[in-house]
This record gives sequence, C-alpha cells and structure tokens, in this order.
Amino acid sequence: MKNRIKIERAIHDLTQEELAQAIGVSRQTVNSIEKNRYVPSTVLALKLAQRFGKSVHELFELETTD
Repeated sequence: MKNRIKIERAIHDLTQEELAQAIGVSRQTVNSIEKNRYVPSTVLALKLAQRFGKSVHELFELETTD
C-alpha cells in the first residue's frame, strides 16, 4: 500500500512528532507508516485523513501486489 503521509505532512509543515501528538501515536509509528513498514488501523487512517482534511482514499492507495 502506498501513502501520501510524508507529502501531506510537508504541505502542512508538520514534523513527525507534531503529527504523532495530533493523532495520539508515537513518532516512530508515523515514521513506520511513511516508510510503508506499518499499515495503520482503520481508526488511525481515519484520524490521519481528518487531520489533513482528505479522504482515506486520497492518503492511501492499494498497489497491485496488495
């Protein structure tokens, strides 16, 4: 699964730590999501979408291997 979290974070001028605090996770979790090492739960994906004012589909995209 691809995601645009790092891009959206840059657009909103947020550090990983600031985003992590805003959605209630650790900075390491944000880093893992950005590097596609961790697939977020539905609740966490919705929190990210809400934080950036986007739909979940705008932030996450399935790849052909998924």
